[in-house]
Amino acid sequence: MRLFARSKESEAATGEALARTRRSWFGRVSDALRGRDVGPELWESLEEVLIGADTGVETTFDVLERIRATDPDTAEDVRTALRDELIAILEGPAGTGRLWGPGAVEPAPEPAVVLVVGVNGTGKTTAIARLAHGYMEDGKRVLAAAGDTFRAAAVDQLRTWSDRVGFDLVAHQQGADAAAVAFDAAEAATARGHDIVLVDTAGRLHNKQHLLDELAKMRRVIERQVGRGPDEVALVLDATTGQNGLSQARAFTDAVDVTSVILTKLDGSAKGGIVFAVASQLGLPVRFIGTGDGPGDLAPFDPAGFVDALLATPEATPQTAEA
Repeated sequence: MRLFARSKESEAATGEALARTRRSWFGRVSDALRGRDVGPELWESLEEVLIGADTGVETTFDVLERIRATDPDTAEDVRTALRDELIAILEGPAGTGRLWGPGAVEPAPEPAVVLVVGVNGTGKTTAIARLAHGYMEDGKRVLAAAGDTFRAAAVDQLRTWSDRVGFDLVAHQQGADAAAVAFDAAEAATARGHDIVLVDTAGRLHNKQHLLDELAKMRRVIERQVGRGPDEVALVLDATTGQNGLSQARAFTDAVDVTSVILTKLDGSAKGGIVFAVASQLGLPVRFIGTGDGPGDLAPFDPAGFVDALLATPEATPQTAEA
């Protein structure tokens, strides 16, 4: 499947999207390790780098404690151990979804249903369009449900993407019952032979109980229509929000059984370390990352490739080269 097919293009896009984080924070790992003995100064520098990149205090302390326990002799030993620890964190969460990751069901259920959740402004609608684009490139018939009936522009935005990318859309008027939209979409997909249904949801967090009730109702109607709950509940996180993204993830995890994370706006963030906090503290696997602005700019998440891209030596800027 194209959505999960690693390629030179996807690896290059990931590296480019991580450039700001690498230049501003993780690139300092090389500075922290260069020419230093393994001692208090090195550990303090690494602690500052990891926390500054939004890896999180708890995760940072755990990682460095485990590295220290290996009693490394050289700075290069520390670098190798840090790489291994960061990859292990990202590979740890298996996820509970039926479509993505090691627990994926083959063949996938039809129609497969993905409930897409996240705070307004995280790029949720764009993430749906990118998923649709990827599935359509694999020859799948895609239907989206405009389930964010609370926000005025949400339906129009999804309709614009539908026209641009070419996927089918089920939408009601603003203020309609979101569960009714999900029901109609599941019913239409079953009747018309769609392979996958992508369900948008409201992103307000100011009233968590209302959010919980609405999402629970949507799950129930989907289960009644297709005989099971959503196959994936994908949480869309904006990488630029840093540790606030962890609070968002925790709130949605409390409200609904999130199975995976889609990280967006990574190309605009200087603090991509939030993925480590999400994986280690919430046990959620990252499945995709947004790498640009177009419908095809969604890359499969590869833990080793992600960490290697972060720890690579930052590219020299013109100012640095002149200096």
